Amino acid sequence: MRIGELASRTAVSERSLRYYEEQGLLTADRTSGGHRTYPESAIDRVIRIQELFAAGLCSAKIEQLLPCLRDEDGGPGASATPWLTAELVAERARIDRSVNELLRTRDVLDEVIASATGGQPAVTPAAIESD
Repeated sequence: MRIGELASRTAVSERSLRYYEEQGLLTADRTSGGHRTYPESAIDRVIRIQELFAAGLCSAKIEQLLPCLRDEDGGPGASATPWLTAELVAERARIDRSVNELLRTRDVLDEVIASATGGQPAVTPAAIESD
């Protein structure tokens, strides 16, 4: 598939896809005319990259991590080095701290909402969407 289709199917800009390629996160074949073409598996790769960026990992860390992830066929990837494993443990701890901070913030907001609404439960986005 061409870059425009991959961008459309993953909701990621073509500019970002080119950046991923520059950083070694994504590979593309080239047509004789120089156009990028991607295999179907690139969709899952781009989604995974987006998830890792959303978790706060930088492109250099993602580049090291990607070969260690399971392939699209479910086979194991390469083993992480002890150094990378230590780095990933630290990243996981950072994510855990962020999650805990968000949960504490949500609890504070729930208290304020309950106080403002006379003890009524907070309206969640899921409750709004189900109406």
